[in-house]
Amino acid sequence: MEFGVSCEKIDEIGFVTHAENLGYDFCWVTDSQMIRSNPWAVLALAAQQTRTIRLGTGVAVPGLRLAPVAANGIATINRLAPGRTFMGIGTGNTAMRTMGQRPMGVKAFAEYIRVVRALLRGEEVDYTLDGVTHPIRFQNPELRYVDVEHEIPIHIAGFGPRAQALAGELGDGLITGIPRGGTIPWALSNVKRGADKAGRDMKGFFTTALVNMLMLAPGEDFQSERVIAACGSAVMANVHFLVDWVKETGGDPPDYVKPIWNDYMAFHNQRDAETAHQKLHESHYSYLDPEEARFITPEMIRNFCIAGQPAEIVEQLRDLEAQGLNGISFIAPLQQRYRLIEDFAENVMSRM
Repeated sequence: MEFGVSCEKIDEIGFVTHAENLGYDFCWVTDSQMIRSNPWAVLALAAQQTRTIRLGTGVAVPGLRLAPVAANGIATINRLAPGRTFMGIGTGNTAMRTMGQRPMGVKAFAEYIRVVRALLRGEEVDYTLDGVTHPIRFQNPELRYVDVEHEIPIHIAGFGPRAQALAGELGDGLITGIPRGGTIPWALSNVKRGADKAGRDMKGFFTTALVNMLMLAPGEDFQSERVIAACGSAVMANVHFLVDWVKETGGDPPDYVKPIWNDYMAFHNQRDAETAHQKLHESHYSYLDPEEARFITPEMIRNFCIAGQPAEIVEQLRDLEAQGLNGISFIAPLQQRYRLIEDFAENVMSRM
């Protein structure tokens, strides 16, 4: 099992170097322009100030930039950190919704990945912009403006069967979530379906999950103030995603959110309709909105988090590893992040 962290702030590169020193394997840099620092600037600084930790987008959003621009961005970072760069890419839930827009559809997403993948392999590829198609490639490779000689794996974010199948068809790995992305065996069955369609095997395929992590102190329970502060923003980020999903699909909310669903929707529907899209995602994995703290119940924590004493968490992670999960990443709230990654490294990673 490999372990990762996330970085969102341009002035907290020390967090990445600290994680590297603690033994973390990789770092995701988020791509959400209305609530985060610019990912390429953060990655460039992190590449300059680290030596071993792998660095990449977690995840880059197609709707924010053209495919050749995205490929250039990660290939430029690869010039600074050759061989330890990867590209996580997803349809763009939070980044698009904070502008009142929807994520990219799966068909367009597949075409976007096709172009990025070819460019990162140093190939020429047909690219269509505004209805006009031309072949494009990175030119003057000998001048080393970018690095596509060292492999840049593409990890595709997928929480539903179509996106997960796309990871098997076009990607080098899957980024999913627990519980939002279903069980690991279910996700991998979707990945295999996509791989079979493309005539690919899954040798070397890397599956990572974004998880909500809660490590209890001795004698601590799920109702303590520290516990709610530690996991509340992560729990609510998943609830926020489901609000949009239910609204757009007309589907029923999953069982794991039903304990608070009706009360939360009554609360959410009181917001100003014109700015509700901003308020819904404003606290995204950064802090727990005080108005939403009442929705963090013990039942919600159990439903959304890998939680317990260190030995219990190790057992849960080993079970996930046996199911086919290769790595996990978690996003600690801003005020607790240093302490949480230290405690996790000392009490969980050291036992794995």
